[in-house]
Amino acid sequence: MKTLFLASFFSGVASLFKDFVGEDIKGKTVTFIPTAAIPEKVTFYVGADKKALEKLGLIVDELEITKSTQEEIKNKLETNDFIFVSGGNTFYLLQELIKTGTDKIIKEQIKKGKIYIGASAGSMILSPNIEYAGELDDSGKAPELKNKFKALNEIDFYPIPHFGNIPFKKAGEKIVEKYSSTLKLISISNSQVITVKGKEIKIETKEKKKNATLCK
Repeated sequence: MKTLFLASFFSGVASLFKDFVGEDIKGKTVTFIPTAAIPEKVTFYVGADKKALEKLGLIVDELEITKSTQEEIKNKLETNDFIFVSGGNTFYLLQELIKTGTDKIIKEQIKKGKIYIGASAGSMILSPNIEYAGELDDSGKAPELKNKFKALNEIDFYPIPHFGNIPFKKAGEKIVEKYSSTLKLISISNSQVITVKGKEIKIETKEKKKNATLCK
């Protein structure tokens, strides 16, 4: 069963993750991929999300795919209990996932039922195509993509992270204005997460502690 936890800012919804997994997660291992943040100037969210995972009792095994061998990448993604892909530049992330072959390994692990956690870029990368992310990120930071924005295609919708949150408020609104008639958009704020368990998709909100089932 496909099991996905797609957030804008993981540390903002970390308290919902344990219930999502449905079992004790202390001592379990998570492959933490921070690659998307490499071309970015602001990267505080990487450290914040890492600390949030550790606070849950998880053992964080960082994997910088641009500095790792294919053997190391394959071993960590296959061996650790969870996969976490951090935020940053979505286009750069896609470029490096493809270059290293990490995209294929992640898809294989998702197919086998391993829980995938995405934060911002890490969530958008699972959509069919990331061209819509151009309102949030600079595609020029991934010159090797050459306008080929086909992504991992593990979901049939397009997450819009940080919706309504500064400094991404206007960018999110532009995405809705530009793509709402052609793409299945799902907007989430920094306090919300899209959860996927098989065919069931929900939006969960930390503050209100209410779930909205989108479909089954």
